[in-house]
Amino acid sequence: MAKAKLLWVLICVCWFWGAHADEAPLKAVQLADRVWFVQGQAALGSVANRNFISNAGFVVTDDGVVVVDALGSPALAKELLAEIRRITPQPVRYVIATHYHADHIYGLQAFKDAGATVLAHTEAREYLNSDTAQKRLEASRVELFPWIDDKTRLVPADRWLEEKETRLRVGSFDFVIGHVGPAHTVEDVVVYVPQLGVLFSGDLFFRGRIPYVGQADSRLWIASLNRMMQYQPKLVIPGHGPSSSEPMADMTMTRDYLLYLRKTMGEAARNLEPFEDAYARADWSAFEKMPLFRVANHMNAYNTYLLMEQQTEP
Repeated sequence: MAKAKLLWVLICVCWFWGAHADEAPLKAVQLADRVWFVQGQAALGSVANRNFISNAGFVVTDDGVVVVDALGSPALAKELLAEIRRITPQPVRYVIATHYHADHIYGLQAFKDAGATVLAHTEAREYLNSDTAQKRLEASRVELFPWIDDKTRLVPADRWLEEKETRLRVGSFDFVIGHVGPAHTVEDVVVYVPQLGVLFSGDLFFRGRIPYVGQADSRLWIASLNRMMQYQPKLVIPGHGPSSSEPMADMTMTRDYLLYLRKTMGEAARNLEPFEDAYARADWSAFEKMPLFRVANHMNAYNTYLLMEQQTEP
């Protein structure tokens, strides 16, 4: 009986270790004066990585902390709050959601419970109130349990932004919240802090990995990247991947990838070439070594092919 019980304990320990083997520690890294961020894994969300696949950043002012994006689960957001408290006694005043994708917003409730004010663009309300958002949450409660469970809820903004540009003053810093969507999503915003030269780009800029295009209109996305470049930031914190101290070159890479998708898939669509033939013929060598290429590129190309069937200009 004792041996059987010991065996069962060993099995449970091995299962737990295996199930959580991919967990990445959530550790805030200082990038510049007052500026910190945590970096998620370059992977799809899973139980093993706790849906820690996106980034979040924050700025410590003399009148509180401003956080950009809230991570992919309440547990992760609580860890981020603990990191912030380790760094500063200042309270979190605001959380700005760059867009309402699950890996960026499931942590909002932890910040809301801690007294923060949530800001997001008003275009996100359509998705937030849709069956799609609810069904995604229900699926996540199964696929990402226990990190996403019945207590996880969708959190609306306390302040819905409607202007093309909103300026938020906290302490001695300005936070310029620019609506640059529709691009990756219709509600995309970026956050620029001119006194620090730092730009939080959300998912408009994926450094060091293939972006997820989804149903986005890549022509509008490219236009949004061009607008982001006008800020001429010294440092960019993207929605995924490492931060960039050479943001103009890195943003150009994302733009070039989208342009290449439009060029190759646009030619195929205009010539009525079957998608799979066009995909096999395309030269992906400039991008194929990047993380998530095999996971995302085929889908990105197919969605671009469908889009280009509807658009006459590349």
